[in-house]
Amino acid sequence: MIRNYLKIAWRNLVKNKSFSLINILGLALGMACSLLIMLWVGDEIKMDRFHENDARIYHVMENQHYSGSINTYASTPGILADHIVKDIPEIEMASQVLWEEAPVFTVGDTYDNEKGRYVQGDFLPMFSFELSQGDANTALRRPDGVVISQKLADKYFKGQDPLGKTIRVDNKDDVIVTGVLKEIPAASSMKFDFLMSYDRWQKSNDWSKEWSNNGPRCVVLLAKNADVDKVNAKIKGYVKTKNKNSNVELFLTNYGKGYLYSRWDAGQQNGGRIEYVRLFTIVAIFILVIACINFMNLATARSVKRGKEVGLRKVVGAYRASLIGQFMGESVLITSLALLVAVVLVLLLLPAFNALTEKQLELNFLDPSVLLLLLGLTVITGLVAGSYPALFMSSLNPVVVLKGSLKFKPSAAYFRQGLVVFQFGLSILLILAMIVVYRQIQYIQNKNLGFERENLLYVTDVEKAMSNRFASFKQALENRPGIKAVACSQANPLNFGSSTMGVTWPGKDTTQQLLFSVNPTGYDFVKTMGVKLLDGRDFNPTFGTDTSNYLINEAAARKIGYQDPVGKELTMWGKKGTIIGLMEDFHTGSLHVPIEPLIVNLQPKEENWGVVLVRTEPGKTREAIAQLEEVYKQFNPGFPFKYHFADEDFGNQYKAENVVNTLANYFAFLAIFISCLGLFGLAAFTAEQRTKEIGVRKVLGASVTNLVGMLSRDFLKLVAIAALIAFPLAWYFLQNWLEKYAYRIEIEWWYFAVAGVAALLIALLTVSFQAIKAALMNPVKSLRSE
Repeated sequence: MIRNYLKIAWRNLVKNKSFSLINILGLALGMACSLLIMLWVGDEIKMDRFHENDARIYHVMENQHYSGSINTYASTPGILADHIVKDIPEIEMASQVLWEEAPVFTVGDTYDNEKGRYVQGDFLPMFSFELSQGDANTALRRPDGVVISQKLADKYFKGQDPLGKTIRVDNKDDVIVTGVLKEIPAASSMKFDFLMSYDRWQKSNDWSKEWSNNGPRCVVLLAKNADVDKVNAKIKGYVKTKNKNSNVELFLTNYGKGYLYSRWDAGQQNGGRIEYVRLFTIVAIFILVIACINFMNLATARSVKRGKEVGLRKVVGAYRASLIGQFMGESVLITSLALLVAVVLVLLLLPAFNALTEKQLELNFLDPSVLLLLLGLTVITGLVAGSYPALFMSSLNPVVVLKGSLKFKPSAAYFRQGLVVFQFGLSILLILAMIVVYRQIQYIQNKNLGFERENLLYVTDVEKAMSNRFASFKQALENRPGIKAVACSQANPLNFGSSTMGVTWPGKDTTQQLLFSVNPTGYDFVKTMGVKLLDGRDFNPTFGTDTSNYLINEAAARKIGYQDPVGKELTMWGKKGTIIGLMEDFHTGSLHVPIEPLIVNLQPKEENWGVVLVRTEPGKTREAIAQLEEVYKQFNPGFPFKYHFADEDFGNQYKAENVVNTLANYFAFLAIFISCLGLFGLAAFTAEQRTKEIGVRKVLGASVTNLVGMLSRDFLKLVAIAALIAFPLAWYFLQNWLEKYAYRIEIEWWYFAVAGVAALLIALLTVSFQAIKAALMNPVKSLRSE
């Protein structure tokens, strides 16, 4: 019986080639798109979940309470791990983990900046980063130990056994190789080419030994039977036991969840990359549903052609269940053929998709999870696409269909029309998403940041390379061609990460705890950054008291309450001084958050550190870089010259949004294309069913224009209805998405006009092809059988 069903299914496919092609192509495109998205979603969900102790590894987070607000950070006091593992019995291991560092490694004549982390001895035993050489339990216990990747072992030791070998770090200290890392799994969000002792780093960073300062992250391993809620209750006020003036409350979040759930607002989890996972999952479902709707519409519309077959089967004793099985089997067969096409498309598209998303996705047919995904996609798509046609055709009355008087009930026609409305509604929603995401990204990339990010570059690690020689370095650079201005800064132009509550002024309410962003700089900071000075002046070497003076931005002036701040008193970290300049607000971080109140102070000459900021002459960037490299190498032999452009770094901050923008464009196009495939098929079927009517109308004098309008009108009404339904839904969801940005566009009326008109024009072009073809047909041929 199954063999018979397959024969009939195949004959129907061959007999109706055009409709079969539309069905298979539509389903294949929908399945290929969904398969790509599901591979991406699966990879995102697996990130950081490969560690053997996944369920027991936690990040220690902070809620910092200020007057009227709560700020949540992953940074902690630099001595937290050492104390918390001793004081809280449920914590089995703990390690501070520093942000990514890039010290200079030197072995013989080979030297370069290498990226890695400073961690404590418990780090490797906690996590599942494997070593090919060395003992994970002891490799980082000695303060002069370093664990390196195989890549660094090959680079610096060229086939020699690296264990026990010496590496010079920043031309100052020597470390001993105590282990070699196996390749870091692709599923790890934390990447590094080396691990060095955190204790070694801490010796030269005394600020990290104070409970009032935060910076390094802390990860802990809970005991096997520990209750995380009870541990949270214990550690909530832990920092206050060490520093009674602290405004910090601690809590734990699972390390493996941190990749997807990284955004916090007022102490509450508020999204992160999980939003993109949800978004693309919904998009995958939308596109697959659109493809399934095509199949449903075409199958039910063509049920007239197969009505007699159903009638005969019922007369000779076929049960409805067996008919449903037959039509569902045909649906699964078509879906299986579509899957083969989809797999080919995915294999062709994966390299480009990986390049866009910066992933290493693959369709591994030996992986059981991939096979399960393919099987599930085929079965679910086949069942969803074939369900309504199977139920509809198996319900046909044999007496009616064998008399040749089968007519669709209004409910069946309404259902098909509803499906068209639904799929075009989804398509219009995706078009609107494409427009809004594109406009928001353009707004971000073109927004005036308050400083000139073009022609601004910076060089990192000034403190390692130049120590207290920055003044001479700056003077040597300023007379070179292409160099407009030079300054030093603690932070790079797009990440002023330091902040403090240690700010007072006359009349301040001492009960209030207010947070200010802080950035120590050298001379000519305002000029080099291209920041507008609204009042006052920049730091100047002719004013000896400027080491106690301050520049502030408008946001800081508002928080302090100064109307005309220049000349007013300000004290930071106990150092009383005067505000000498008011800067216009400028962005130093993500546009997701408002501009923070900023205080800029002048760092002493002997403490120059951070980055070198260089403003180049327009059109002379290449020449300026050559001059910068020459001077840099004169002052810093043994240190590689590496620089960054501020505008490029700004673009990289919104890489995720750019990927979303690009994918939204592709998905919207696919949704419309698949919808139009179905509309094309329905239009062809409608024209075929009304061939004789068209012939009669032509004989009676109807013009081609009238006939095209008659055949197109009903379809365009459905698209118009879809637009009216999609508009409010799109506005609601897109407005919620935009609220994630502190600086955003407004959704304008013309976005909806463009989306609606585009959908109508595309639908008109699709339907018109079949309508014109039918209208131009010779009426003699269409009426001959009469």
